[in-house]
Amino acid sequence: MVEPRTLVSPNNETISGCMSPVAGEYLTVGLSSVKREKGSYLQNTLQSIFSESSEEELDQMVVVVLLADFDVSWIRETLQKITDQFHLQLSKGQLLVIHVNEDYYPPLTGLKRNFNDAPDRVSFRSKQNVDYSYLLHFSSNLSQYYIMLEDDVSCANNFLSSIREHIRSMNSNWVTLEFSKLGYIGKLYQSKDLPILARFLYNFYQEMPCDFLLLHFHRLLMQDKVIRFRPSLFQHMGTYSSFRGTFNRLKDEDFVKEVADNPPADIRTNIENFKTNVAEKAYSQGSGYFWGVSPIGSANYFLVVFREPVLISRVCIRTGLEGKDELVSADVELGKTLVKTESGVDCLGFHTLGSLQNGQFNEPDVQRLVPEPVACLRIQVTASQMEWVIINKIHVWTVKAGKTMRNVSKAVLRPK
Repeated sequence: MVEPRTLVSPNNETISGCMSPVAGEYLTVGLSSVKREKGSYLQNTLQSIFSESSEEELDQMVVVVLLADFDVSWIRETLQKITDQFHLQLSKGQLLVIHVNEDYYPPLTGLKRNFNDAPDRVSFRSKQNVDYSYLLHFSSNLSQYYIMLEDDVSCANNFLSSIREHIRSMNSNWVTLEFSKLGYIGKLYQSKDLPILARFLYNFYQEMPCDFLLLHFHRLLMQDKVIRFRPSLFQHMGTYSSFRGTFNRLKDEDFVKEVADNPPADIRTNIENFKTNVAEKAYSQGSGYFWGVSPIGSANYFLVVFREPVLISRVCIRTGLEGKDELVSADVELGKTLVKTESGVDCLGFHTLGSLQNGQFNEPDVQRLVPEPVACLRIQVTASQMEWVIINKIHVWTVKAGKTMRNVSKAVLRPK
């Protein structure tokens, strides 16, 4: 397979700062871009990648952009824009821009019309498979992991750190991890598999769209099920498709801009739920929510019992939906001690962080109020209401290692 070439700026300087990037980064972020009939989102996508990453994360990341159009004037214009806006990232080798000459592409017309697609649609998706093939081939030795994006996405804050935590949580072999449900957005691979994937896409480029081929790929490598994490870390932001410039309102409802830590926990409540709107959905960071039926009174609660003691930095709670079914009156409390009971485990030693205001709660400096690890979080209802209640999201952020105010000690588990 031909090696894509690193592009140079109009003044003949290598815009990446290095023609042969040195392997050793943690993550390569790859995306392919072509000229669009309507709109252009590449620079916004790059800005999101860099602005939503910390300096420490950027030191472990390299972004590779394949300018995959055959229009030379568009390539020069786009290259100049990238050079102007991202000169610092280019000079540090955090951003590489590559291109493959049209001569190296296989035939893109007169192809099989699988799925009864129109000829121009077949040519578009077939070329896209080859684009991705070259992008993967170039990126195969740059880092430990590789994630594929499209050129019209926005990113969650600190997405690399979230990806790292999910990788650490895996206790079995895997081929593909998914951080978005849309198309070829947010698909993560181990770099050792990229040469095989690049050849796979190239060999079957005219058979089917890339997202269909990817399902076959991980199954062939013995990952029989899709492994997708929620919340999604990437959101489609483009309004017009790169194919024909058609209107495209596609959105991932599981996307969360600022991803909470939400450490593993067991959820309990004595509020009856409506149908499948169970308590766990309020804490999962997915697209669902808890929906409780009335009557609701001061004896009711919603309890999050952490499986390990945690030092919390921030808590954010949202109730209601479109101004309806808000929890009118409740306190948010942290409990320090777990006690064994006949029915399981309960929590004691509560400290009140504050009360819900208009159904919402946000405390950005929990560690100042409760500087030691806690065992649980409780939403304690303080007044009766006849309206049903939706607990939309419970977001918990924890203090990372090395950033504690004092040494973290274990919460006490004692018999009652």
